[in-house]
Amino acid sequence: MASNGQHTSDLETFYQIEYLNEQTFSGIPPHKLTLKVNVPIMLLRNINQKEGLCNGTHLIISQLLPSVIEAVIITGTSIGKRVYIPRIKFVHNSPDLPFVFTRKQFPIKVSYAMTINKSQGQSLKKSASTYRQPIFTHGQLYVALSRATYPNSIKVLIRNHQGTQCNVTTNVVFKELLELVNNNEAVKII
Repeated sequence: MASNGQHTSDLETFYQIEYLNEQTFSGIPPHKLTLKVNVPIMLLRNINQKEGLCNGTHLIISQLLPSVIEAVIITGTSIGKRVYIPRIKFVHNSPDLPFVFTRKQFPIKVSYAMTINKSQGQSLKKSASTYRQPIFTHGQLYVALSRATYPNSIKVLIRNHQGTQCNVTTNVVFKELLELVNNNEAVKII
């Protein structure tokens, strides 16, 4: 039976570091993050909710340091606050792997846009949405259009099924409610 040191050495030769670095798992950032100052990022974990560092918070990188990232929060209740994001340990334990996968990385990803679900609860100075098909769940159109703080800061691009630009989209709603509100499923975008 091999000692712990020998067992670790065997695993290292069986699973090359390059191979392990290439592995990607849901919720775990990649081994290599390409970042620079002024890049927008999104936090992937709750770090400190009181400080505004929650899953889905958007930030702008202001300084890259060896073990932390200095950033400014651009969404939520702590807009403008300067924060520091440390590297944290991510663990992936799957029955498909003969080992527990661990990666120490910044809990962020580059984020130039957000989904409707991630935008819920955000207050944005500007909002731009694009729809290639009708909104598929009741309330999602409302969430997407209500994130902006001023109506004139909303931009919408809607394309119909043929791919041409139009100014109407279908908001999926419950038919019973629809009958109460003028029997009209379309929401006109002005």
